[in-house]
Amino acid sequence: MTGTRPYTAMVLAAGLGSRLGGGPPKPLRRVGGRALIDRALDMLSEAGIVRAVVNTHHRAEEIEAHLAGRGQPDILISRERKRLETGGGVAHALALLGSEPFFVLNSDLVWGPDGADWLGRLAAGFDRRRMDALLLLYPTARAVHYEGPGDFHLASDGRVCRRRDPETAPFLFTGAQILVPGLFDDPPPGAWPLTRAYDRAEAEGRLFGLVCEGAWLDAGTPERLAHAEAMLASP
Repeated sequence: MTGTRPYTAMVLAAGLGSRLGGGPPKPLRRVGGRALIDRALDMLSEAGIVRAVVNTHHRAEEIEAHLAGRGQPDILISRERKRLETGGGVAHALALLGSEPFFVLNSDLVWGPDGADWLGRLAAGFDRRRMDALLLLYPTARAVHYEGPGDFHLASDGRVCRRRDPETAPFLFTGAQILVPGLFDDPPPGAWPLTRAYDRAEAEGRLFGLVCEGAWLDAGTPERLAHAEAMLASP
């Protein structure tokens, strides 16, 4: 990475988790004996993150009570009175994230043993002179329990562009990224998705991607949660 390595991250934990049905809130679902949000925070800590902002909304008290028992990284809570989606959530938490580039990570990601290594590679690949966003991507053809059209095209110089309907694209967004605070200057009010920030970076030629080919999936459905258990149990 050219410049300062990120030491701050945001973990997105304000979603409803409705696809998983009843039970604990999604960030507190356990995989391999560990809550999903703890897996995300453990991986960030292993990658050198010292401060993590966690946004909460749905069943916020349960998630915040769980996080109160953690030691590392230092946890700051960004409570959302109304759900602000991914982009609005990051904009709402910007004062806690600071003025340097930061990681943003979904709370439902499950990685193989090299997950922290991929976050390190993401940090090493981030060049602030050229990039406003660096997204960790995954080959669509290798994604389990996924039959969608993909998210991004990747050029030979590392720049990415979002898929436009009715195209298909060869890469999925993993839910891990490094962003600069400037992407959230003059944000729209209320709830909005991070894709608006990606479009802003893409329009300026500053949206880049890095491909991960290790074991990864998001555990947002019962089928994926079960697959994550099996993945972690494999030798």
